[in-house]
Amino acid sequence: MRIQAWPDDTLEKYGRWFCIPTELIADANPHVEKGKLRPGQTVAIPGYEMMDTWESLARCLSLPVEALRRLPGAMAVINGTAPLPKRITSPVVRRAEPYDFAALIEDMEAIVRRYPFVRQRTIGHSVLGLPLIELQIGRGPVRIHMNGSFHANEWITTAVLMALIDDYLRALVDDAMLAGHRVLEYYHKITLSIVPMVNPDGVNLVLNGPPDTEPHRSEVIRINGGLLDFSQWKANIRGVDLNNQFPAKWEIEQVRKPPKAPAPRDFPGFAPLTEPEAKAMAALAEANDFAMVVAFHTQGKEIYWGYEGLEPIEAEETVKAMAEASGYKAVRYIDSHAGYRDWFIQTWKRRGYTVELGEGVNPLPLSQFAQIYQDALGLFFATLKMA
Repeated sequence: MRIQAWPDDTLEKYGRWFCIPTELIADANPHVEKGKLRPGQTVAIPGYEMMDTWESLARCLSLPVEALRRLPGAMAVINGTAPLPKRITSPVVRRAEPYDFAALIEDMEAIVRRYPFVRQRTIGHSVLGLPLIELQIGRGPVRIHMNGSFHANEWITTAVLMALIDDYLRALVDDAMLAGHRVLEYYHKITLSIVPMVNPDGVNLVLNGPPDTEPHRSEVIRINGGLLDFSQWKANIRGVDLNNQFPAKWEIEQVRKPPKAPAPRDFPGFAPLTEPEAKAMAALAEANDFAMVVAFHTQGKEIYWGYEGLEPIEAEETVKAMAEASGYKAVRYIDSHAGYRDWFIQTWKRRGYTVELGEGVNPLPLSQFAQIYQDALGLFFATLKMA
């Protein structure tokens, strides 16, 4: 929500008026110098939205739209002449619905509009040119990264991550508790980096079918054996498994994986980091001093946490806390693997985890959304607490 400032207004005053932590007001308005507003300057108020439709105003006043239209002054609210703010008290992000790239963009725009202290940037593009978007939340010195949908048919991980972000942000502006945690404390301690959808082309393929553009349409159908059912497709649009694309003994992965050419799953590519999505994720890690990375997948209630003994000693304590919070099994992975987590541990000797949500069925049924969200919520806060 944006409003026009009055003379001598300060961001601290708006924080008191709207009952929002002052640091969130300040981070939502980086253009305001030293917290002092000039008359007429626009200020963004996180956690609020304007009543700008008849339907939203009718719900607020518990009146039918037809009766509302006859009320004096109602039109002034709708057209912004007499703006009426409303606190956001319900989820912004859709839940338990098929979650393709269009849904992600729509929800991201709603998140940034309602919580303007969230920073958004494009870190790269997919094969088909879709932006790979990172959200950043917080002002803390410890940087934690999370991601979802490395694999196309695991798109529910994106929906879960976005729901976590949504609830986390609403608790922030309310300075409230979420799952027993006061989240504002984490805002000061941690800067969260989240890429909710690493493989947007693949997700769209699984949910919406092959793209209209050639040669990609004909090629994915050929790779899929002529079938138009892409529900088991894990790779990107070129048939490369993005989670086998990283230079952590990639050559061993290439030999032992059965596919030697583009396939719906498991083909690591003809060389490491050939795919734009993998390149973008590698560049993101290289440009940031992440203390920990967590990749969400859906292979069945396990947390993989090691790589050839290169992980730091605090990794085991962290994974034990994650397992206790979720009920998932912690598995120390010591074999060679060219995954994102493995490459991160190998390169920086820091904590990396692959969290396998759900029952190990791909794609996970939406009927499991509520349960896997609760599992992920426990994992999320265990990660922040151990950062």
